Amino acid sequence: MPQRVTPAYGIKVQLQTRTFARRRRPARAASLPAVTRTRVISDPATGAAVCERCVVADRPLLRMRGLLGRRDLHADEGLLLRPASSIHTHFMRFPIDVVFLDRECRVVDVRSAVRPWRMARKRGAKAVLELRAGEARRRGVEVGAVLRLADVAEARDA
Repeated sequence: MPQRVTPAYGIKVQLQTRTFARRRRPARAASLPAVTRTRVISDPATGAAVCERCVVADRPLLRMRGLLGRRDLHADEGLLLRPASSIHTHFMRFPIDVVFLDRECRVVDVRSAVRPWRMARKRGAKAVLELRAGEARRRGVEVGAVLRLADVAEARDA
């Protein structure tokens, strides 16, 4: 309904007011588990865990964010980027170990202590596991080893 407004100058102006219904956004429950999906990566040959709390970044936004904004990475944490054959450490605050994996999760290359503002790539890699600097050597990750990705509940039962 139009309203009449009389400004100080005595001119009458008609204003139209409309109300718009707020559109609700659909719930984003489908993408939420991918953000918090935590896995365990282990070496079946030795049975040793390579990464106890590994976040799987298999969506574009998760891969773009990566480890940016974090101050540190704990010894049992990691990030599995897939698909990915290269990484960068621009804007990062700490060095990382980079483990390149092929389709069968076989280790094709290990780069130790990649410092901030560097790039690393490996032709033929289909996934990249980022660990705290020094963790790959400490846990015995070597080229040719086949790693296994399991849910946290599966790893506790085994």
